[in-house]
This record gives sequence, C-alpha cells and structure tokens, in this order.
Amino acid sequence: MISFLISILILVAGYFIYGNYVERKFGADSSRVTPAISKEDGVDFVPLQLGKIFLIQFLNIAGLGPIFGAIAGALWGPVAFLWIVFGCIFAGSVHDYLSGMLSVRHGGDSIPEIVGVYLGKSVKQFMRVFAVLLLILVGVVFVVGPATILQELTGTDTSILIVIIFIYYLLATILPIDKLIGKIYPLFGLSLLIMAVGLFGALLFEGYTIPEITVDTFRNMHNNPVDYPLFPLLFITIACGAISGFHATQSPMMARCITNEAHGKKVFFGAMITEGIVALIWAAVAMAFFGGVKELGATMAEEGHNAAWVVNIICNTMLGKVGGILAIFGVVAAPITSGDTAFRSARLTIADSLKLDQKKLSQRLMVSIPIFAIAIALTEIDFAIIWRYFGWSNQVLATVVLWAAAVYIKKEGKTAWFVLAPAAFMTAVVVTYILVAPEGFKLDYTLSYCSGIVVAVLLSVWFVLSKNK
Repeated sequence: MISFLISILILVAGYFIYGNYVERKFGADSSRVTPAISKEDGVDFVPLQLGKIFLIQFLNIAGLGPIFGAIAGALWGPVAFLWIVFGCIFAGSVHDYLSGMLSVRHGGDSIPEIVGVYLGKSVKQFMRVFAVLLLILVGVVFVVGPATILQELTGTDTSILIVIIFIYYLLATILPIDKLIGKIYPLFGLSLLIMAVGLFGALLFEGYTIPEITVDTFRNMHNNPVDYPLFPLLFITIACGAISGFHATQSPMMARCITNEAHGKKVFFGAMITEGIVALIWAAVAMAFFGGVKELGATMAEEGHNAAWVVNIICNTMLGKVGGILAIFGVVAAPITSGDTAFRSARLTIADSLKLDQKKLSQRLMVSIPIFAIAIALTEIDFAIIWRYFGWSNQVLATVVLWAAAVYIKKEGKTAWFVLAPAAFMTAVVVTYILVAPEGFKLDYTLSYCSGIVVAVLLSVWFVLSKNK
C-alpha cells in the first residue's frame, strides 16, 4: 500500500513541479490568440469552457487504455508502478503537452503537419499515412471489442451491433464538436473518474493488500518471464497510462477549442497525469483483488478471463450494484468514446493533408466515407492481430512526436534534454520490440536489445551535434 500511495503522490507532485518546468520551457503565452478564436468555424474550431475541454481530453486519451493496459501490465508485478509514474511524468505528459501546444501554435494543425515542419517533408508524408492507418486501427479495435461484449450481454447479432456502432461513429465524426462529443464526453469522463475514485476508496478501506516495491519484487514477476521480458514488453503493454502516440492525434482536437495558452498545462499535462493515476489504481486493484501477482497471472491464464472479464468482476465485487453499471460503461462505453474520436481525428488529418475545407457537411462526408469503408473491411481481420500491431505502432508514433518536439525546443534556442531523454528511451523500446517480437523479425533478444540501444544513441548524438537550422 505504501508504494502505491507514494506513487500517486509523486504523480500529483509531478504535475505541479515538472509541469511548471515544461510549461516555462515551452513558453506558454496567455496574450496569444488561439485557433479557437482566430479560426472559429462552428464545426471543429469551437471555443469551449476549460472544464469541458479537460474532461473531453481526458476521455479522448483514456477510454479503456489506462484500464486494460494497466491490468495487463500488472502481470509483471509492482515494477509496473514505476513505469506508470516515471513514464507518465517524464514521457507521456511531456509528449501530450508539447503535441497539444504545438498544435495550438500551428493553427490547430494535425500532428503529421506539425511533425513535417520539424522533421522534414519525407517524414511528414510518412506520418500522414501512418497516423491515418493507426487511427483507423484504433477505430476498428473499438468497434469489434464493444460489439462482442454487447453481444454477450444482449444476445443481439454482432453484425447488427457493429453497424449501430459505426452509425454512431459517423455522426461523431461529421457533426460539430460541441453538438455530440461536447455534450456527452464530459459526463462519460466524469463517470470514468468516479469509477477510479470508488476503487481507490475500496483499496484503502476494505483490507486489500497491494504488493510493495522491494528488493525482492523489483524484477520481472510475470508467470512466463522468458517469453515476456520486462524490456521492452512492459513499455509497449502499458501505453496510455505512461505514454501513447494516440494522444498526439487527439490533442489537436482540443487545441482547436482552447481559448488561452495558459490552459494548456491543465488540459494536456493535467489529463495525462490524471490518466496515470487511473492506471495506477487499476494496476494496484488487479494485483490486490486476486491475492497477488502470481494469482493474477494464474487467473488471467484461464480461458475467457481477459481484461474485460477482470473489469466486470472487480467492479461488481468492490463497488456493488453501482460497480456493475460502471463496469458496463468501462468495457462498452469507454472504448466507443475512443473509437469515435479516432475516426474524427482521421478525418481532420486527411483534410489537413489535402487542404480540404471542412465547414460544409458534404465536404466532411467526402473525407469520412472512404475512411469508414476501409474500417468496415478491417473488421474481418483477426482482432488479436490488429491489437498487437496497434500497440507497437502507437508507441512508434509517440517516439516520432517526441523527436519533432525536441527539434522545436532546440530551434527555440532552449535546452532540450527533457524531450531528448524520453525520445531516446522510446526509440530503444520500439526498435527492440519490432526486432524481437513474434509479429516482428523474431531475432535474438540480446541482438535486438543491443540494436535498440545503438539506434537510440546514434539518433541522440545526431541530435546533439546537428545545427539548429
């Protein structure tokens, strides 16, 4: 329990101390006119209240990420706490803040356009395709998953449920942001927070034992450590609770609604820290509820005992009837609210790339219909395969965004170590993973590990030695 509580306190302190540092380094200026004001169009550029923006941003980047990822990460033991805490503060929050604020500074542009400014036209073209594919993958993942769960709950044919979810996604993609997303997202975001607070209270007052971080537990406690090495698998598995490239695709949506640069720390840095706290709570609950890390691993190994099952049994047991309602929200509504904004971000990314105005409904449909046609076709592919490639692609995107942000900070004549460090670390993670993973090149672990470090070091040296221009 002590390690868990200290971890939460460090995250909160990280917001106030490190958040202020990052904000000063970026140079947030409350006197600047934001895109929400200068480009207001009633569709995507819409001034919104700070509280509403925070809750929308939180739900955009959270959804099921800090729940499912944290439950899976808990299989490695309390060392997962360390990645959530330090990854969230020094990588994820920096990534989210800079991607959001760079979008504000660049007129609300999508992340591929921003990356292109700092890493060149070739990288921009690559990122345009890469980001859209990632967003479509996210949308597909969060269509099939909820539809399958709803089929189990209601008995309705999965195909019918997929069609219904897609219709909702289309509406969320093309309607003005304040008409649908702006109205329901704050409520859903609040529900996700209430669920986390309820579980936190249950942990404190119902006698659960949370594993401590000690000399003995500071290791890979996975039931199959040979096939699941701590590095790099833990850093791919726990993404949304620590750092996630998907967030960089979501932040420009709120960058088009924020009315003061001084709100950036609360919206972007603050939402990420909040997500880290949610991830910590779920990692702790997963370890404590089943009696320990070993017991969690044994339970998860049983047929049908996936993360959705864990959420359902934990909420119903620890939170009672209210928990049952929240569990349904967690495994159904939360992923749906990630899928809809994924498709909306894909529309914005394509429109920005092709310089297509989006004020008219016909123009939004022209971009959206091909996106949904591709997504519908992808629902026929095995869900597990899509999810594995999404996990790696997600962290690759985060890595590229961090390098672009580091170049921006350097071009501004400021010390960029606070961006360079996480960029280099995540480079080692994604390179090692794709070389060693079953869905990658399946190379020797030592060779893959060393290659990841070498690539990270070479890029870091290049960055330090390169001129500002």
